[in-house]
Amino acid sequence: MNPSLLSVFIPTFFLVSLTPGMCMTLSMILGMTLGVRRALWMMAGELLGVGLVATAAGAGVATLMLRHPALFVAFKWLGGAYLVYLGVMMWRSRGRMAIPLEGGEVPQASRRQLLLQGFVTAVANPKGWAFFIALLPPFLDPTLALAPQLAVLIAMILSIELTCLLLYAGGGRTASHLLAKGGNVRLLNRIAGILMVGVGLWLATG
Repeated sequence: MNPSLLSVFIPTFFLVSLTPGMCMTLSMILGMTLGVRRALWMMAGELLGVGLVATAAGAGVATLMLRHPALFVAFKWLGGAYLVYLGVMMWRSRGRMAIPLEGGEVPQASRRQLLLQGFVTAVANPKGWAFFIALLPPFLDPTLALAPQLAVLIAMILSIELTCLLLYAGGGRTASHLLAKGGNVRLLNRIAGILMVGVGLWLATG
């Protein structure tokens, strides 16, 4: 692959990934409430979803998907409704993703739940599909084999995406420590709940 193309691709995708979006906001929320280490399971699901979308986009499958928006609608609304439900539970300091109040215990979200949450958020985002359709073709050389080129680009995409997810989760965790020191655990849950509801509505209506 042409090094000059990579020198354009890497900063372009890094800036796009760093821009606040559904997945980055979700990473920040889970960093606030569950911690960076637990949020890694959501990140793994999100990276799996991003890799799937990027592969499908590079192979041309995404064009077919975008021609049938009804395939997205049900998936988007189901995923969005689930995130809204989680947000409401967090607002009430209940559920598996809320920070336990003093003297209370909240069961932890399972690894499978976190994986699924990240995967659904990545795959159900039609803007992600459209973005990869627009971004990938200019960096693919039609005279070379497709699979090796896609493998290199997707490896870089996932590395950049993980870096940005970790930055957001770390920022969320820092904010949670600052708020928790003042005994504002309920406030932190409500902030996280509002953000989660916003992500859910964003996913459903975006």
